[in-house]
Amino acid sequence: MAEARDIFIVCNNVDELGGLQRWAHHIARLFTEREHRVHLVGVTRADRAHDYGENPPYAVTVLHERRPRPRRGAASRLAHRAMVRRGAARLSALFRTAAPGGIVIAAQVWAMEWVACADTAGMPVIGMSHESYAATRQSSRYRRVKRYFARADRLLALTQADADAWAFDDMSNAAAMPNPLHVEPAAVSPRTDPVVVRLGRLSFEKGQDMLLEAWSEIALRYPSWRLRLYGSGPEEDALRRRAAELGVAASVEFPGPTSDLEGALTGASIFALSSREEGFPMSIIEAMAYGLPTVAFDCAPGVRELLTDGHDGLVATPGNVTAFAAALERLMDDEHLRDSFGEAARASVRRYAPDIVVDRWERTFTLVTERADRTSVD
Repeated sequence: MAEARDIFIVCNNVDELGGLQRWAHHIARLFTEREHRVHLVGVTRADRAHDYGENPPYAVTVLHERRPRPRRGAASRLAHRAMVRRGAARLSALFRTAAPGGIVIAAQVWAMEWVACADTAGMPVIGMSHESYAATRQSSRYRRVKRYFARADRLLALTQADADAWAFDDMSNAAAMPNPLHVEPAAVSPRTDPVVVRLGRLSFEKGQDMLLEAWSEIALRYPSWRLRLYGSGPEEDALRRRAAELGVAASVEFPGPTSDLEGALTGASIFALSSREEGFPMSIIEAMAYGLPTVAFDCAPGVRELLTDGHDGLVATPGNVTAFAAALERLMDDEHLRDSFGEAARASVRRYAPDIVVDRWERTFTLVTERADRTSVD
């Protein structure tokens, strides 16, 4: 049994319906089951709060009830700094309640801005990136990751390929930590319903527009099949219009967001991940656990780490809509292949069983704590 620790997990928010938030609540529960004392901290509240259940077995704190509206100018910068100081003071008070051996996990770089201003004396800080190196490199987050995570005891990426990329970019503290499997299916998909399913925020980076393009290349040949796009987001109206323009509106469904993950996945035969960028896609993990073969764009190392092309899914070159359509058609045509891939996916995803991943976390806690102890002695 590993040493029980005080673990503080700091996120941008902890109440949004999103992959990061699902991960945060799941890992907090897993740590608690190992008898660690866990405190989940959100910098602000989400615009739309999701119910992650009453009376969790870990503490939850929100530093600021409202996120400031984006403004420009010196006054805005001063207001932001004041907000960070207030939140950091609250974080410092929380951190001082920890027994020796406590750990801080900054799950996102915006949250790390608050952690960096707080008093973490004697507590190792682990930073995390939940997206691919390439996605960060192309965004405004890159400079902040380099600034705020450079002195963290660890910078954990979701795949070894991304950890290597950060290491080559002078982040010598980089290492890898995958997301754990977070669902325990009561049932798996029979893969008999003629449905291709996609779950995710309806936004540009999730690529549902490219999925519609691919669907338009094959839909007329498969009149009994449906494309079901769960989720909501800023692109919903544009996606509905695009489906109509492509002539596939009759075969495309927009059921909205759902909390019934099992119903959504067991009611389909193929999962489609059409994203332009990802980290370690939790939606693929979910689909694999429910026995669905996946067609995905090779948009991040996390896709390649999860899927073995031709074994438990099919992987297309990023943005190659025609190749994506051909992969969908191959699975739609072949029930035996769907079954073979689906069963292989169920077996493969066990690599990320919670006990295996939490064991890795506990070894990391030991390493960073021992290093911090040696540094303090020196």
